[in-house]
Amino acid sequence: MIEKLKMQTPNITEQNMEQIAKLFPNVMTETQDEQGNITKAIDFDLLKQSLSTVLVDDADERYRLDWPGKKAALLKANTPTTKTLRPCREDSVNFDSTENVYIEGDNFEVLKILQESYLGKIKMIYIDPPYNTGKDFIYKDNFTAKKADYEEELGTTDEDDNKLFKNTDTNGRFHSDWLSMMYERLIVARDLLKYDGVIFISIDENELVNIRKLLDEVFDENNLLFQVTLLCNPKGRSQDKYVANCHEYLLGYSKQELNKGDINIPKGTEEIHKNYKLLDKRGRYRELELRNTHREFGKHNRKNLYYPFYVDESGSVSLTQTSGYIAVYPNWEDGFEGCWTWGVEKSNQQLDEIVAKQVKGKWKIYRKNYAEGETGEATKQVKSIWTEKQFYTEKGQSVFNELFDTKDKLFQSPKSLNMLAQLLQMGTTKNSLVLDFFSGSSTTAHAVMQLNTEDNGNRKFIMVQLPEATDETSEAYKAGYKTIAEIGKERIRRAGNKIDEENKDKTDIGFRVYKTDSSNMKEVYYHPEQLSQDDLFSLESNIKEDREPDDLLTQVILDLGLELNLPIEQKDMYGNKVFIVQTNALVACFDDDINVKIIDDIATLKPFKVVFKDASFAASKDRINLEERFKRLSPETLITVI
Repeated sequence: MIEKLKMQTPNITEQNMEQIAKLFPNVMTETQDEQGNITKAIDFDLLKQSLSTVLVDDADERYRLDWPGKKAALLKANTPTTKTLRPCREDSVNFDSTENVYIEGDNFEVLKILQESYLGKIKMIYIDPPYNTGKDFIYKDNFTAKKADYEEELGTTDEDDNKLFKNTDTNGRFHSDWLSMMYERLIVARDLLKYDGVIFISIDENELVNIRKLLDEVFDENNLLFQVTLLCNPKGRSQDKYVANCHEYLLGYSKQELNKGDINIPKGTEEIHKNYKLLDKRGRYRELELRNTHREFGKHNRKNLYYPFYVDESGSVSLTQTSGYIAVYPNWEDGFEGCWTWGVEKSNQQLDEIVAKQVKGKWKIYRKNYAEGETGEATKQVKSIWTEKQFYTEKGQSVFNELFDTKDKLFQSPKSLNMLAQLLQMGTTKNSLVLDFFSGSSTTAHAVMQLNTEDNGNRKFIMVQLPEATDETSEAYKAGYKTIAEIGKERIRRAGNKIDEENKDKTDIGFRVYKTDSSNMKEVYYHPEQLSQDDLFSLESNIKEDREPDDLLTQVILDLGLELNLPIEQKDMYGNKVFIVQTNALVACFDDDINVKIIDDIATLKPFKVVFKDASFAASKDRINLEERFKRLSPETLITVI
């Protein structure tokens, strides 16, 4: 192999840094140079400590996760956006009646657009973000520094003509850019969660440590619910350098501390009959030994759990010493003094659940463990390792391919439908709202509809996906899917049709499609010297010429803090098109020439809010008449114009 000459002298500094990194990898970090470029660097304070036998003073030392760009990401998360959403009826299914939403656009912008309407309303967020493997992290080039030397340009742009790049592993900001991207999104996403809301995240080893620290900061480390190891590829990845990796991780955090059992999942009927074979008037149960089976606990360190039960010949149990009863302690056969798992007070309260049985001539104490808990639903905790075949990635691929009737991989490695269904069981109730802002092939939407069918639920979903272009050499592109979003929407359609065929009209299989865009309103706040005579004429209307009434309605819904999934009815009133949102939550008409007769008809609906175009009332007397009619017929209505 012929090596190309570098035609320059060696960079001694870089060579020295490489040598130091080999000896002290912990001192390597990322920093910003004078031109604003993010580069690899050495933490000299940490290097000093590594070479010192005494403590080196560092006034700035503290426990935290830091990276170049963190403050900028926080600032960005708190900065408002002027973007809005525009409806796309032709891509939607049952637009006016469905409660499900699919949004195309940059997910950070979408999260900010949804901030007011969905503040504290989302029960569960699931995301499968880019794992930052050097190939899958797509982001906007919104940094001021020149990065052409070490970033791979995709040659595509987003809707605002911002160039899109891949965060390759040659990028000097490899971890920092990924952390900034996730940080700003998680900050906004947390505000959307209900007080008892949860967020579940799929991740692999590349950023596991960093995402844990990030989530600890945003959600509080005390609100960590789980770190599940998921066996997703039992064959292992042969391209891995040292060990063929066959698993990834699921992380769960809550907005606030939850109660024990809050993320339990239902037990299946077959499981209940198999494991709970005993029956009494309360229901099915099994008997579990009351003695703590772990010998690290006993009388020596749990004195309050060491006490006697009293049992008579028939097996009756008491906590009071009575004639004819013998004392039974939690002792082991070799004489070790163990302890019970219940204290005296709990045992006394639930004495009817205590059972005494003779085993090898000696009395043992058991407790009844019922299949159904206090809520009446039989639930169980999930385990920290998921190895079931139904969770394998190949199962997710199989379901996807069957749905699209193809053997080609139109979408690489979609998540298992059953894995998402189990997460939904853990994180939602039957009427919950679910958000996935890295929705990919829309497995989450599919799982929501499927689970609703199985348990008669009414969960609703919001999917968000960047319309990332598919590779022109890919099977997806050849099949006609030019973006990932097109694949996601088509999957929901196909999954919905299949579900509806099997369970006619039982589940909401529709979804409203929205796409991010600039505001519907013109930029009218210019300095006088920037306006020409032609500009003045163009500002007769403050609404952009290419915007339709549907566009205006969507922006009004968002500006008023209403949800996108509210039912919308369209009515013709005296030749005018009138939108009625959720019976009377909002009534709007954006026609230029409004027939004044519709005012009384709208007022009789007694809407909470009513919106018109400012230009709809050419004469001041018409506006005065509008206000007077509402004062008389619906005084509580809030009247707004745009």
